[in-house]
Amino acid sequence: MTASGMTAHDRGLPRTSTVAVVGTGTMGQGIAQVALAAGHPVRLYDAAPGRAAQAAEAIAARLGRLVAKGALAAADRDAALGRLAPVDRLADLADTELAVEAILEELGAKQQLFTALESVVSDRCLLATNTSSLSVTAVAGALRRPGRLVGLHFFNPAPVLPLVEVVRGFATDPAAADRAYDTVAAWGKTPVRCADTPGFIVNRIARPFYAEAFRVYEEGGADPATIDAVLRESGGFRMGPFELTDLIGQDVNEAVTRSVWESLFHDPKFTPSLAQRRLVEAGLYGRKTGRGWYDHTEGAPRPRPHTAEPCDAPEKLALHGDPGPAAGLVPLIEEAGITLTREAGPGGFFELPDGTRLSLTDGSAATMDPFGPGIRFDLALDYRTAGRIALAPSETAAPEAVAAATGLFQALGKQVSVVGDLPGMIVGRTVAMLVDFATDAVARGVASAGDIDTAMRAGVNYPRGPLHWGRQLGAGWVRDVLENLHGACPTGRYAPSQALVRRAASEGKLL
Repeated sequence: MTASGMTAHDRGLPRTSTVAVVGTGTMGQGIAQVALAAGHPVRLYDAAPGRAAQAAEAIAARLGRLVAKGALAAADRDAALGRLAPVDRLADLADTELAVEAILEELGAKQQLFTALESVVSDRCLLATNTSSLSVTAVAGALRRPGRLVGLHFFNPAPVLPLVEVVRGFATDPAAADRAYDTVAAWGKTPVRCADTPGFIVNRIARPFYAEAFRVYEEGGADPATIDAVLRESGGFRMGPFELTDLIGQDVNEAVTRSVWESLFHDPKFTPSLAQRRLVEAGLYGRKTGRGWYDHTEGAPRPRPHTAEPCDAPEKLALHGDPGPAAGLVPLIEEAGITLTREAGPGGFFELPDGTRLSLTDGSAATMDPFGPGIRFDLALDYRTAGRIALAPSETAAPEAVAAATGLFQALGKQVSVVGDLPGMIVGRTVAMLVDFATDAVARGVASAGDIDTAMRAGVNYPRGPLHWGRQLGAGWVRDVLENLHGACPTGRYAPSQALVRRAASEGKLL
């Protein structure tokens, strides 16, 4: 309830208003089901003869399954189907007040459709495109009144996933964007506001989650199963990027990555993966083709992540300086009965009994440590609840030191994956890039910090919003990780954004 006493339902589209859905594939059917559930009369239109009627039957079957599960009352199902009408002509949409397009991702086709719709519907009808990759501004560019067109990017499956990106094109009237936002909120969804930028919020900011994992694989740091396990069990992500892209479809995920990269004029931060391109060229799209990064054919064994054999834990450690984001390890070490002495002064590392430095990844390779042989450990969402930790020994680290570091984390109840000595490791580089992308997006006016965090949690199930995560880690730590990565790979891919650099500088002045 706002100060004026109006709810989103009051400000949005009245439930008596008719909603049109144009394009009756999976997304179109899902959007229609959402509008029906909110109480609207819905009309389905598809240019292919008979397709709208088939879509109506599919929606009826889906609602029937909900009734069978007890998730929907039969009376509500019947009422919804009474409001659903497939139509054969675009002219049958004349009295609709919201028309949502969900046709193929082709700019010319969308412009042609909306031009035709504009000649049919009234001037008060709100027009919306469900595009996930095209410019809303470009789609509206062919219209007589481009100000009434907005982007409403639903996520698949639309009836289940809560997030809807409400995208304002360059010419979108603020009142039209507000009305679309309030309508989506009244439908029980979680709307977020977004400027018309390549990838919008989720598909822009999520790129490093896939790209960094693929980069670690391409550079020989670890195999897909191990990378997935580390990001799940240490980073707290619901799925790893290899298994997730196999589920999405390698062709779909790679096309989004390529579209964002090309739309941003080949910005090196968004460079696609050659390894993924080879999968797509080979037709290995993932689950839908039976094979992608993994073999999904019936009976195929699931690859296991690399997990170290049991090792003895050291009896004592020394902590030098402030461990920073790894501070959560201190009480775990003490609870495990390992003697921990504290040494004052700079450092931020644990010293193993043989003198080897064990430190949280800082974006540089352990082999490049000027203090001699060392071992890096990866970032964790929460060291207490993490089930796995990755270790990256320098090339000259003694096997006994690696065994001691392995035994230490095993004594804390973690499985250990020993990976290649790559800068930033796996979780560390991924999270640093996500934080940087989100910080840069806020500075560029893509979306507010709150909407970005909401979008990444609700849209792709991230364990924390990247900006929230960045505040917990500290902008200075994130900046330093990226600067070290940039030093190791000076292509511009890892150069921290100016917004992050400013944030880190301001943080430092407050200390």
